[in-house]
Amino acid sequence: MSHAPFVIDHVQARQLLEQVDVPQILRKLFRDLAAGQAVQPAQQLVEFPQGGGDFINYLGVLAEERVYGVKTSPYIVRKEGPLVTAWTLLMSMQTGQPLLLCDAGELTTARTAATTAVAVDALAAPQATRLAIIGSGPVAQAHLRYVKDLRDWHSITLFSPGLTHKDPQALASLKALDPRLYIAGSREEAVQDADVIMLCTSSAGPVIDPRALSKPALITSISTNAVRAHEIPPETLSEMQVYCDYRQTTPGSAGEMLIASEQHGWDSSAIAGDLAELLSDLAPRPEYDRHVFFRSIGLGLEDIALANAIYQLQKNQ
Repeated sequence: MSHAPFVIDHVQARQLLEQVDVPQILRKLFRDLAAGQAVQPAQQLVEFPQGGGDFINYLGVLAEERVYGVKTSPYIVRKEGPLVTAWTLLMSMQTGQPLLLCDAGELTTARTAATTAVAVDALAAPQATRLAIIGSGPVAQAHLRYVKDLRDWHSITLFSPGLTHKDPQALASLKALDPRLYIAGSREEAVQDADVIMLCTSSAGPVIDPRALSKPALITSISTNAVRAHEIPPETLSEMQVYCDYRQTTPGSAGEMLIASEQHGWDSSAIAGDLAELLSDLAPRPEYDRHVFFRSIGLGLEDIALANAIYQLQKNQ
């Protein structure tokens, strides 16, 4: 018998996500992926005609939970600036019926930040004490919430262009996230002597140059869904130990990996490990004789796992 799916708006999604352990859900997801209990196809990118933008479909199957789904996210070019939205559809593998349609804005923010947090926990040196964040929006703030307790951070420094010119209340709100947070006046000041640098921007081009850093660091990058977007110079990949969320799909979508492969002789076989391998003890942890780079593109499975967690909560309520 067919039932209408739950329709979850932005506010409901935020309230429900506050009730789940997002990093733990993602850890289980990546272990399931390594064990063959999940399927992660490549992203599907479709460009709109006449340079009007594009949309990306993120697919995923969770066999143990008996669900599959898709998140579709358009990048719409407008005169007043690009518009990015996302909706996730969760389907039953048992009945073939839709279970949930969710505004995926909050899901995307949570899974993006929590995936980085899982990577930081797995890859950052145990003695890491200096954290730097580039970006100040909701995604950057979520990154801080998920990583602030992963190491004994002695300093947390944040830089975002133009932030010092914003309302003082915005600065106060950021600093309220953690008493250790310091707002830097420049990008260079923010990354000075950092052990972990989280790039949390929507930039389509390089945000920092690892070659300018004073010592080996873990650099994490999320970028945006603009075509071939990247937050580091592609030619620097060959100089770093590279990890990613999922080696089967990330090199075919991450802008710096595509450019590095085509123009700088980099090969994806150089990837040292992905999260599925790291969380299953199938990949080596990095040695900090050089920079370590972690790249996530956002997996459909992450969205599906969180959508399923929300569905279970909503169904029980």
